[in-house]
Amino acid sequence: MNIEYFNEYFEDLKRISDSLFLYQKEVDLFLDLLELTKEKNGKVIIAGNGGSAAIASHFSVDLTKVSKIRCINFNEPGLITCFGNDYGYEHWLQKALESFVDMQDIVILISSKGESKNILNAAKWLKTRGISLITFSGFDRSNSLNSIGGINFWVDSNQYNKVELTHLTWLLAINDFFANSTASNQVIR
Repeated sequence: MNIEYFNEYFEDLKRISDSLFLYQKEVDLFLDLLELTKEKNGKVIIAGNGGSAAIASHFSVDLTKVSKIRCINFNEPGLITCFGNDYGYEHWLQKALESFVDMQDIVILISSKGESKNILNAAKWLKTRGISLITFSGFDRSNSLNSIGGINFWVDSNQYNKVELTHLTWLLAINDFFANSTASNQVIR
């Protein structure tokens, strides 16, 4: 086993994960949105492609179970293939959101590189509708997704697994903090 490789890998992963501390304002806004969404009986909709879709599934289950906020993800093959077939893959997510999103909802979109056309089209549509949008991306800081959301989280890495692990870690940490804060009746900020 090459200990040096794994030491460097996990040191870099810690550096990347710790960069969440640079987003204190964004985390506070995210927590405020979660609280408001819960109070208004809204829901969170989360979506991504590939590994990001798996992150969306994990977060969706945990947010619903642990924080008691309704959360759905769009990983249903029938939904994706139906909307993709009828509207084109680049537009399936936007069209699905048109059917499901309400004004009091939050939408979280995840794209490792921030350049997935279906994610970008959905993000642009949400922005024109004034729906609360949170984005998670990585690779190039000036990627297309990183400036569209009301809250944008960017991971300083160009390695898919490190970006995706960080997105998952950040989302679950925020959920756990929210759940623990509300369970103990503490003020979130």
